[in-house]
Amino acid sequence: MLRALLVGCALGCVVAAAAPPAAPSVRLSVPAFAHVVVVVFENHERGAVIGNSDAPTFNGLAARYAQLTAYHAVAHPSLPNYLALVSGSTQGISDDCTECVVSAPSLADTLPRHRRTWKTYAEGLPTPGFKGAASGRYAKKHDPFLYFRSVLARRARRVRVVPYEQFRADLASARLPSFSLVVPDLCDDMHDCSVRTGDRWLKANVVPMLSSPALHRSVVFVVFDEGTSDVGGGGVTAALVLGPLVSPGAVSGMPYSHYSFLRTIEQSWRLPYLGASATAAPITGIWK
Repeated sequence: MLRALLVGCALGCVVAAAAPPAAPSVRLSVPAFAHVVVVVFENHERGAVIGNSDAPTFNGLAARYAQLTAYHAVAHPSLPNYLALVSGSTQGISDDCTECVVSAPSLADTLPRHRRTWKTYAEGLPTPGFKGAASGRYAKKHDPFLYFRSVLARRARRVRVVPYEQFRADLASARLPSFSLVVPDLCDDMHDCSVRTGDRWLKANVVPMLSSPALHRSVVFVVFDEGTSDVGGGGVTAALVLGPLVSPGAVSGMPYSHYSFLRTIEQSWRLPYLGASATAAPITGIWK
């Protein structure tokens, strides 16, 4: 019988090869986030960080979690990009003004209306709600919520902008808000200091939070405000997406931006779309 089968195959039967292992599936929609943490670094193109031996933590996290290889900022200099991250628009601002005020809505408005909370954790901020232009290595131009009239006009909102040290306490006590904007100081964010300095800050501050049970079903974005080129308006920058919701080793080459970041949060939490986020693509294809 075996001989007959072999003869039959010689005459044209097809032997099925063993099926290759199935590729890990990725979600093409946005998951429901318990919390969102976004950490913003400064002024480097993607190529100055990814592949740089001075940034082993950035590159290790990129390999372990997910990276967006065509993420771009939307303007120059810093402030317009920070405004875009939380309001979907540069609000017509094209410099790093410290006295200008924006009347448009931001996440500070839409989050509370949908029973969500927010805070900024700013390294070097001297006191909660501090409105000054600078203090030591703290710079207001990297603290966007303090530019919105609806925040400035209400002390209860201003004091949601707190010194970075409060982040550890809130994380440890499971009191982290829905949305956390984490702003390192002018040295640790690589604005005034080296890539190596920023990488060490990332290792000391972001890596430990990834193992916190308080961030179960949550996501941590690590982005840069702008690069050094004009691609996309503000340069192609390194962008990492970290946490248990991410498919390990995922890489997306889709052309995302700060508006895509905002749209992703809004879509997850069913918030109204702010400004250009209404037409931006949400970040997909990297989720479990």
